[in-house]
Amino acid sequence: MDVLVVGGGPTGMTLAGDLARAGRDVTVLERWPSINPSSRAFATMARTLEVLDARGLADELLATSGRTEAVNLFGGGRLDLSHLDSRYRFAMITPQAKVDQALGRYAQDQGARIVRGAEVTALTQDATSVTVTTGDGRTWQAAYVVGADGAHSTVRGLLGAEFPGRTVLSSVVLADVRLARGPSDGGLTVGSQPDSFAFLAPYGDGWFRSMTWDRNHQVPDTEPIADGEVQRVLTRGLGRDLGVEEISWQSRFHCDERQVRDYRHGRVFLAGDAAHVHSPVGGQGMNTGIQDAANLAWKLDAVLGGANEAVLDTYQSERHPIGRRVLRQSGLMMRAVVLHPRPARWLRDRLAPRVLAVPAVRDLVAGSFAGTGLRYGRGSLVGTRAAQVRTPVFTLVRPRRTPPLDTPVAQQERTGPGPALLVRPDGYIAWSGDLTDNGPRGWQAALARWTHA
Repeated sequence: MDVLVVGGGPTGMTLAGDLARAGRDVTVLERWPSINPSSRAFATMARTLEVLDARGLADELLATSGRTEAVNLFGGGRLDLSHLDSRYRFAMITPQAKVDQALGRYAQDQGARIVRGAEVTALTQDATSVTVTTGDGRTWQAAYVVGADGAHSTVRGLLGAEFPGRTVLSSVVLADVRLARGPSDGGLTVGSQPDSFAFLAPYGDGWFRSMTWDRNHQVPDTEPIADGEVQRVLTRGLGRDLGVEEISWQSRFHCDERQVRDYRHGRVFLAGDAAHVHSPVGGQGMNTGIQDAANLAWKLDAVLGGANEAVLDTYQSERHPIGRRVLRQSGLMMRAVVLHPRPARWLRDRLAPRVLAVPAVRDLVAGSFAGTGLRYGRGSLVGTRAAQVRTPVFTLVRPRRTPPLDTPVAQQERTGPGPALLVRPDGYIAWSGDLTDNGPRGWQAALARWTHA
């Protein structure tokens, strides 16, 4: 087997589908017998929608999902997403279970094997392979293993990898609620009071994902959620009663900020929540995991096809800084929401609307929030995303009115001015320059660095 993926959530299924589509022999081991219907994620950001679109999944998800073009913040501040440099100038609001289902079908349709009810109990590796044992006594051997098995990752534990960080918020309650009176201004809505906060995300059908927290009711995750607790804190946090008519499910949890130091351990990699967890404020977790997978899958395929093993080290150098940034960004948002001192809250409520009204600041914050502003490295076009490329293979983008080249590499013509580009399978630019340059700075040399030994 080429790759064994442990964990069948959105990260694992994206990875498995991409590898299977590339012709690799891949199996997913998932300990849950079926998709978890009460998963926490609910917001799919613009960059992730671009990733899903490249795999033929965005349209079907959007057809049955809500969407929002703004985040309504404290003090009347509003983060406007409608100016994003993307086809998707909004966030898609839908339960993670729907994304899980779509990515699971994608992985299966591409030829990945999905084994449910398989819990990993042991892992060993040598110079050429990794061997995994499951609870039923079966052994599985692969050239590489990816642990995409969540915040309580078994793979991470078996590797002995530390998960440094701390708990930053306790007794947070998630729920799906049907409201008699939804917020009139639409969008993602954050309400913040000195002793509580409330958050609402619209599914678009009268149902909302709610997140509530009460500073004066800090109890263990196992404490049952009392009747009326969600309605009470929601009303207090938002400053108005929206009329909770029904709750389909609810769950209490605590929020950690943690990140492994190394995403690679020999022939074993960690991705998604197995590598990083953070505040749910900002809705970044599922999105970051899917993009981890999109980054790693094509690199595994390249090395399995003969590329230099060092290509796999770029997963760490590219994705670890992104994970660290997401932790900091989500943490800042969470700390702003739960501010307690009156002077600090007054300053926050005064500054947020004014700062976000400045177009340059608005677009910078929105691009970071949506993932469209994230890049690998600094400086030139290399490392930025190429939003116009929608096929997850190496693609040569020719300048306008330039005839096709005689090469097996996928090609397309630019729709606007600019240099030629070589775009990686994950949609990021690997090279930009002059198509006639056949030397060490040309596109062929850049392609060879990623794909040849």
